Amino acid sequence: MGQITVLALRAVLVGLLAGSVFVQAVMVPLLAVDLDEADTDLAYPHASFLVVLVLGIVTVQVVLVCVWRLVTMVRRGTVFSHAAFRYVHIVIGAIVTAALLLFTLGVLMAPGEAVAPGIVLLIGVAAVAVLGVALIVLVLRMLLAQAVARDVEAARMRAELEEVI
Repeated sequence: MGQITVLALRAVLVGLLAGSVFVQAVMVPLLAVDLDEADTDLAYPHASFLVVLVLGIVTVQVVLVCVWRLVTMVRRGTVFSHAAFRYVHIVIGAIVTAALLLFTLGVLMAPGEAVAPGIVLLIGVAAVAVLGVALIVLVLRMLLAQAVARDVEAARMRAELEEVI
């Protein structure tokens, strides 16, 4: 990966992380005030929606930090090692958690007349889509495992060849 690509990706990651912190620090409290002032007939307390929202933002932040670490490993040329699996596993876990949080949000919104059933259905579809992203990352993890195995095999064969020569 080229230096410009790494810098561009890191700039995007920093922007997304700063935006997510802004949403947590400024927008969520404003949303809490708006929910308290609004006359909604939600079946669950407003705090439960806010907790799901904050935890969802945390899952995004975890993914961003892990991608940053993986980009660092790519830049150093160490991404094809067993250390990369730790970050990939964390990313998969965070994405699955985000999908579960979306399902939870749908369950919180489903009872009552406050939210249209179509919105709840869209949230369920979004949760399934997020699970699809987790499956894609799982497939990429399998590709990484194959690449690491081939890299280890190539190193072993180079060592054997050097012994022969």
